[in-house]
Amino acid sequence: MVVFTSFRCWFVGGLLAFGCPASVWADGMIPETSVVIVNEVDGEGSLKVTNSDSTVALLHVAVENVPEDTESLVFVTPQLARVEAGKQQLVRFVLLNKVPLKVQRLKRVILEGIPPQREKGEGAGAKIGLGVRQNLPVLINPRGLKRNQEPWTGLQWSVEGGALRVRNDTAYVVRLAQSVHLLPSQAAVNLPRTYVLPGDDLKVPLPAGATATAVRLYPATVYGYAVDAYEAPITPAAVR
Repeated sequence: MVVFTSFRCWFVGGLLAFGCPASVWADGMIPETSVVIVNEVDGEGSLKVTNSDSTVALLHVAVENVPEDTESLVFVTPQLARVEAGKQQLVRFVLLNKVPLKVQRLKRVILEGIPPQREKGEGAGAKIGLGVRQNLPVLINPRGLKRNQEPWTGLQWSVEGGALRVRNDTAYVVRLAQSVHLLPSQAAVNLPRTYVLPGDDLKVPLPAGATATAVRLYPATVYGYAVDAYEAPITPAAVR
């Protein structure tokens, strides 16, 4: 969770840093789940967000594209809503695609709670209202795609030209830890990001002299929960 203000105060690992004033306060918009699921067959998805603060706040919602997929597929409503203390706001994610989807698509949603200004009074000038900002994945499922609880098993791993190559020829978005381990050497290799999109073909340099017959990865479920490590064989490079 990232906490910010116009003064760029941040909570890093639970610690307040970068010279923020001593007197600060924070409110929170709490989503009901850690990921938003939008099914093409329904045409939309939804998310309930609770204002956990003791005062009214504004909820600002924005959908962002991941760098690898910049097509605007989702419209969110409302983009701005007043939410009373302890109350919920339903946010709808409406699909905009004109052509049927063939694979899962990944977007992000930013939920930002904007607290009201503090009343003027003694000591009020030293207090800053902090907006709590949450960044959640939005997973868009095409019509007819079967549920897959272990999409990471469909990734193809190979070594070629001194690089580790991972391909995703499936229709599923795979989420995993950025670091994987080569076996049996246990050498660590960092992937470019924590997700592999359908159609991705990623290559990362291997450590000097490293060889491997398998790779150990640390996948996450659709809802972002870590599961047991998975070992995948490293196969001869396939020709597309």
